[in-house]
Amino acid sequence: MAEANQNTNPNPNPNPSGGEVTPNVTIYINNLNEKIKLEELKKSLHAVFSQFGKILEVLAFKTLKHKGQAWVVFEEVSSASNALRQMQGFPFYDKPMRIQYAKTKSDVVAKADGTFVPREKRKRHEDKGRKKKDQPDANQAGMGLNPAYAGAYGAAPPFSQIPYMGGAKAAVPEAPAPPNSILFVQNLPHQSTPMMLQMLFFQYPGFKEVRMVETKPGIAFVEYGDEMQSTVAMQALQGFKITPENPMLITYAKK
Repeated sequence: MAEANQNTNPNPNPNPSGGEVTPNVTIYINNLNEKIKLEELKKSLHAVFSQFGKILEVLAFKTLKHKGQAWVVFEEVSSASNALRQMQGFPFYDKPMRIQYAKTKSDVVAKADGTFVPREKRKRHEDKGRKKKDQPDANQAGMGLNPAYAGAYGAAPPFSQIPYMGGAKAAVPEAPAPPNSILFVQNLPHQSTPMMLQMLFFQYPGFKEVRMVETKPGIAFVEYGDEMQSTVAMQALQGFKITPENPMLITYAKK
């Protein structure tokens, strides 16, 4: 997809200079894998770029002229600059990303600086989407971490979740597993995919693979070459938030 297509961003606020794009809070990304579903693409981009700072929104669209493209809007220009510099050419779903500063403003930025002009057609479309989104998702009900399963892999559940077995004392959780090359990752969003996690953990030397358990959403195993490499990754990504509600909990896996 040609880079010139970034002017097709639905927000019609052109770059006033007409020349080289000035650094701003929004980065434009193209050469993205067009086979990836839209929602997975947006969540994966958020997961990868949130390490550089607070993200206000990620924009990607289904229309043919917008395929293979996305916009990531940061709160700070410095975050956008670091992301552009460090992620340029990063293999994202097997294709190197091409990144530059966006030539147009996103709605969230335009609203903040007072230049936002509402578009009635898009507003009606968003209203329909909002009604659908507000409906409760039965599939999400009751989903969460399974303390018994987590404990089996060396990650002790909170004391408040340890069942009382009777007698004078409550059950004592298992000791955590000793350092090794495999990490056990918990508290992941249920929509997480192996590729999303791979792009996070791939940044650290020695990365081998990500394994997820289909019947146990919210957990994953990440393998490195040795325990020193896995420790570096664990320390760097401990508490990393793929979504605001999901700080990762990382421990060594129990073998």
